Amino acid sequence: MAHHQSPNFAFQRDEQRSDESPSSDNTLGAHAVDRHQEDRGRQLEPENSSDTEEKGGHDGPPQPVGFLDKRLKTVRRQVFALWARTTLILSVFILTVLSLYWAVLFHVEQNTSSLTVFVVDFDGRVPPFTGATPLVGPMITQTTEMMLSAPDPHLGYETMDPAVFDNDPLLVRQAVFDWKAYAAIIVMPNATAMLRQAVDQANTTYDPLGACQVVYVEARDETTHLNYILPQLSALETQVTSKFGQMWAGMVWQNTSIPRENLQRVPQALNPAIGFSQFNLRPFRPAVMTPAVTIGLIYLIILSFFSFSFYLPIHMKFVSTEGHPPLKFPLFIVWRWTATIVAYFFLSLSYSLISLAFQIPFANHSAATTAVANNPEPYGKGTFVVYWAINYVGMIALGLACENVAM
Repeated sequence: MAHHQSPNFAFQRDEQRSDESPSSDNTLGAHAVDRHQEDRGRQLEPENSSDTEEKGGHDGPPQPVGFLDKRLKTVRRQVFALWARTTLILSVFILTVLSLYWAVLFHVEQNTSSLTVFVVDFDGRVPPFTGATPLVGPMITQTTEMMLSAPDPHLGYETMDPAVFDNDPLLVRQAVFDWKAYAAIIVMPNATAMLRQAVDQANTTYDPLGACQVVYVEARDETTHLNYILPQLSALETQVTSKFGQMWAGMVWQNTSIPRENLQRVPQALNPAIGFSQFNLRPFRPAVMTPAVTIGLIYLIILSFFSFSFYLPIHMKFVSTEGHPPLKFPLFIVWRWTATIVAYFFLSLSYSLISLAFQIPFANHSAATTAVANNPEPYGKGTFVVYWAINYVGMIALGLACENVAM
């Protein structure tokens, strides 16, 4: 019986082993995989820890390094290249664009001949003064023509025929007012006749300044007139009066028919004999107007150029998607242009009000173009509106161009 049970018992144990063998194999395999992963983790742990230390941790920022660190080699090369290129571009810009201002003034003395000055001799050419031989007019025209042939810097003197102006000195003034010349030297029709009459008849009312006139419009270009035109005209006046005074004094003393008592009564007819009256048709004053036509315009340009950067964050709220859909692009363009034009309307008004606050005259009456007048206003009380409109259009001309580029 024992022999009979033994095979069954053996069979059951074999069956039990066969049932348990897969789970045992799986357990052994899992343990082997875990040991392999642990060994691999131990091998990788130093490298990962060193990387973590170099990077400053998984969550922290990279640690700063020295300028010559080898890991910055590529960055240094890029920075040096960009720095050199930017410096080169700026240097070329300075030499080619900014130098234009220096170029304008480089030959300014040699270019003063482009400043046209009319020389119009009416002396003895207009009735009833056509009978006497003219002396004053020919002296002045000869002097200006000699200056044109001299190597020294000189104005662009042009001897004009009085017939061009219908023998009317006032039309010469009108030509200067209309910017056909920067200035004009007018020899009056009675210049020589009145001088002769003064010494012959002892005319004590004779005024040497009535012989010639110098006409100009300072408000056309204050700097050019003060620096280049008026100094040379003053030198011409001195030279003419000196030469004519010597010639005229010799002629008078040689003429024994002139009573010496007359010369004592009218000494101005002997020295200086002739002079020049200056007629500044439109003086540049008051001085507070200078910013409005010079540096103030630079401020206006700067304001127009940089204003788009102030309004850009405001415009971009329409295209951001923070809690709302973006505005359509065509409508966005319309909005930017409209907003910019309206903003310039008020900005130009603020700029124009500065000139009004500092009492630059904007409401004077008009005056004749051939008469000397201080700040006549052709538009009357509407002159300020015209001034404001000019500033407004100027801001739009530059500001919209900058706005287009910014888009």
